[in-house]
Amino acid sequence: MSWFTRVARGSFIVFIVLRYGLDQLVLTSFQKPWLQVIARIASLGRNLSAPRGQRLREALEALGPIFVKFGQVLSTRRDLLPPDIADELALLQDRVPPFDSSIAVQTIERAFGRKLADIFESFEHKPVASASVAQVHFAVLKTKDGSLREVAVKVLRPGMKPVMEKDLSLMRMMAGWVESLSEDGKRLKPMEVVAEFDKYLHDELDLVREASNAAQLRRNMDGLNLVMIPEMFWDYCHTDVMVMERMKGIPISKLDQIAKSGVDMKQLARDGVTIFFTQVFRDGFFHADMHPGNIQVSTAKETLGRYISLDFGIVGTLTEVDKDYLAQNFAAFFRRDYKRVAELHIESGWVPANTRVDELESAIRAVCEPYFDRPLKEISLGMVLMRLFQTSRRFHVEIQPQLVLLQKTLLNIEGLGRELDPDLDLWATAKPFLEKWMLEQVGPQKLIDAFKAQMPRYAKHLPELPRLLHEVLQKQSAEDSNRTLMQELLQEQKRTNALLQKLSTAHWVLSWAWYSSCCICVFACGEQMTVSRARTKLV
Repeated sequence: MSWFTRVARGSFIVFIVLRYGLDQLVLTSFQKPWLQVIARIASLGRNLSAPRGQRLREALEALGPIFVKFGQVLSTRRDLLPPDIADELALLQDRVPPFDSSIAVQTIERAFGRKLADIFESFEHKPVASASVAQVHFAVLKTKDGSLREVAVKVLRPGMKPVMEKDLSLMRMMAGWVESLSEDGKRLKPMEVVAEFDKYLHDELDLVREASNAAQLRRNMDGLNLVMIPEMFWDYCHTDVMVMERMKGIPISKLDQIAKSGVDMKQLARDGVTIFFTQVFRDGFFHADMHPGNIQVSTAKETLGRYISLDFGIVGTLTEVDKDYLAQNFAAFFRRDYKRVAELHIESGWVPANTRVDELESAIRAVCEPYFDRPLKEISLGMVLMRLFQTSRRFHVEIQPQLVLLQKTLLNIEGLGRELDPDLDLWATAKPFLEKWMLEQVGPQKLIDAFKAQMPRYAKHLPELPRLLHEVLQKQSAEDSNRTLMQELLQEQKRTNALLQKLSTAHWVLSWAWYSSCCICVFACGEQMTVSRARTKLV
């Protein structure tokens, strides 16, 4: 990115920021007095009567697709944003104008190296949907066996990757400014938010990855008969183009049409909760972008009332540890066992180990207890989780990205369910599912399933079992023989040591006796010589 291009793009961003009054959202929190003066000067003569969240959303739309996608991802971080801004950013769905269909055709032909007419029997040049990173066209595909299939063709926006890298570079630079100059910078972690957005955006720009996500969800949901996920045509899946089965249904937002088609709205709401909790707790792999634009309802006779899921660019994953932690938390909430919730937070390592259980318990009680004083149908599980995340800041809880996605999806599901059935009791619907799931985790069925999962591995080693058993017995026998021999050697060593000690004592006694005898002899000889001299002198 050249210096001139960066300056030009940066100048345009500054213009949009000033036009929509975003400086009031940012500069007023800066500690530098001169920046606050600039904020007051820049606000002169502007009409900023619209709410701040609306102005932020409109500014992101004006800045282009990458910033729209950034707003969508930012809306998932409700742990970092005020509720009014998070709610407004959640509206950034399918608001980007489509690009020229001739460019879409060129992208398809370049991806597959064939003319459009050689791939499709027919192709609708007018897109049926346009989002921030791609748009969708309906077509009829010529399959290898000569049959025709109705398909939806998703085409990536042209030039997205260079634009993405340029805008990401600017976002990192601006995030660094905010983090260093704003008093809220460290708490909001703008650099981490941009890094998270970078990851999501790179994932969504690879349509093969999205097709893989869809295929995994389709396998997981097979047999549940509650949700339909399009089939992927892998011969026609490319990084820039994805061809999938065309799904026919009514958008979930058109409630009147769905009701007129004969769908049981209350059952539809309960099915949505079942789908969500199945994906989360059974599979640990869930659709994390379930806004109304990505959900339809089938009205075909054989599949009446089934959900249709679309757009699989963002999925959430949970480990077995995550699932167990969440299930135990939910179960403790149902029992109003706030102490257990506090203990789970500490045991998970998301709260410092020196945190006092009673203090954390008291904070969690303050969040949850007001909701339990209401009738169950008025309780919002999503809001409880959101307030719990907000309260956890004072205890330095380490926010987990997968749980933020889960919270965002849960809020979408709960909001959707209450539109379908205003009396929906999400907790009462979820409780039997969670209790059954937890029983399966510790019951005999879990042991049987684990044994079945390991059977191929056991079957591979079963023919080797006699040989392995024989080797173990031989090794044990050899070890026993070695142990006996070692004991005998130790006993012999002890006897040898005793004998050596006796010999050493005898040697010392004999040496002393010999030395004493020598001394006596020397003394006797000396005396004899003295007597002889005396006699000589006398003579």
